[in-house]
Amino acid sequence: MPPAFGGIDFGTSNSTVGIMAAGRPQLVALEGVDTTLPSAVFFNFEDNHTYFGRRAIADYTDNAEGRLLRALKSVLGSSLIHEKTRIKSRSVAFSDIIGEFIGFLKTRLDNAVQDAVEDVVLGRPVFFVDDDATADAAAQGELEKAARRQGFKHIEFQYEPIAAALDYEQSVQSEELALIVDIGGGTSDFSIVRVSPEGRKAADRKADILANAGVHVGGTDFDRLLSLASVMRELGYLTPTRDRKRNLPAGYYVDLSTWQRINLLYSPKAMGDLRQIRYEAAEPRLVERMIDIVTHRQGHALAGCVEQAKIDLTDNAATAISLSLTDEMLDVAVTRAVFDASVSNAVDRIRDTVSATLAGAGLPAARIDTIFLTGGSTAVPLLRSTILAMFPAARIVAGDMFGSVGLGLALDASRKFGRVPAGA
Repeated sequence: MPPAFGGIDFGTSNSTVGIMAAGRPQLVALEGVDTTLPSAVFFNFEDNHTYFGRRAIADYTDNAEGRLLRALKSVLGSSLIHEKTRIKSRSVAFSDIIGEFIGFLKTRLDNAVQDAVEDVVLGRPVFFVDDDATADAAAQGELEKAARRQGFKHIEFQYEPIAAALDYEQSVQSEELALIVDIGGGTSDFSIVRVSPEGRKAADRKADILANAGVHVGGTDFDRLLSLASVMRELGYLTPTRDRKRNLPAGYYVDLSTWQRINLLYSPKAMGDLRQIRYEAAEPRLVERMIDIVTHRQGHALAGCVEQAKIDLTDNAATAISLSLTDEMLDVAVTRAVFDASVSNAVDRIRDTVSATLAGAGLPAARIDTIFLTGGSTAVPLLRSTILAMFPAARIVAGDMFGSVGLGLALDASRKFGRVPAGA
C-alpha cells in the first residue's frame, strides 16, 4: 500500500483537513460530524485536559477554569511566536501550542485514512507577514517545525487561494481566467489562475498561475475594528483624562479587541495599570467595566460577542453586543453603518491588493471570467460589494466558504506526492 497523504488548512478562525477518496477530494470529520474545526485551544485546569474546537469554546463559555487561546495562526510571523504563556504552573511556548493543535488535526487525518500519515500539504497565506520576506519565511518555517514535531516527515506548502482554485477547477466545463478571492480570519489572498478541464490532469500548473497577492487583513481585524468603534467606547476608549489634556492610553483596549492578545491582560502588571488608568480617567465608571471584564477573564467572551455582531450585520442593519458584568448588563447597539465606517480603510487595503493582483498578471479587470469566493470574511457586505464592483461582467461563484482550501490541498497533495488520481 502506498503511503497515505492529506492536506491541512490551518486557519486563523477555522481549520479543515482534506483527503482523497475514490479519486475525489473530501473533508475529514474533525469534531463529531463537523468537517470544520474552530481554531481554538482550551487548557482545562479542572480536569487537566486540553480541548480543541467547539469543545474548547464551550468549556470556556461554561466558565470552566482554564485558558482559552484563539487565532493562533496570527502568532506566526509575530514576536509572540518566541514567547511563552502561563498554563497553570507551566510556561508553554506559543509554537508548542500551535503544534498541539496541528497534532489534533493529524490524529483525525490518521484515523480517516487508517494509517500514520507522513506526507502532507499545508496551506499558507500568500504573505504571513506583509513586506518582509525574511519574517514571512520564518513564519512558514515555524509552521513546518510544528508539523514535523507531530510526526509529518514530508511537508509541502501551497498558497491557500491556489488550493481553492484547484477545488473550483473540478467543476469547470471550459477554460477560464478565474480570480480566486480567499478572505479568512487573518489574511486576504488572491490568485489569478487559468483553469480548465485539461488542467485538472496536469501535475505542473506553474504556467497557469498568472499572479498571487495578499495582505494581512482578515476577519479578526474586522472584529478588532468593530470592537474599537463600538463596545470599547463604553469601557473608556478615547475618553479623556481628568485634566482633559489627553485621552486614556489605548494599548490595553487594542489588546482586549485582538483575539491573540487578550491573554496579555490577565497579569498583575496589566491589572495595576488599569487601576491607575481608572484613577486618571474623567469617567472612571467606564474603566471600571474594563476592569470587571479583565478580573473575571471575560475577554474572549466579549470578543465572541463582537464576532457574532459582525456576523449578524451580514443580513441585518442593526444588532447589539451584550455581556453580563458584575453589577450591570453591558448592552451596546451596533449598526451596519458603524461597522462599514470602522472597516472602510481595511477594505480599501484589500481592494488595492486586488488591483495589485491584476497588475501582476498584466490583465485588465474585463479579462477575468469568474470570481471564485471562499473564506468566511467574503460574506462581509461592504467588502463583497467593493470587490464585485471591480468586475461587473464576471461570473460570481461562491465556493465552500470554509472547505474549498482543504479540498484543494488534498488535490495538491495527490500531485505533489506523485499520485494523481485517474481522470482527475
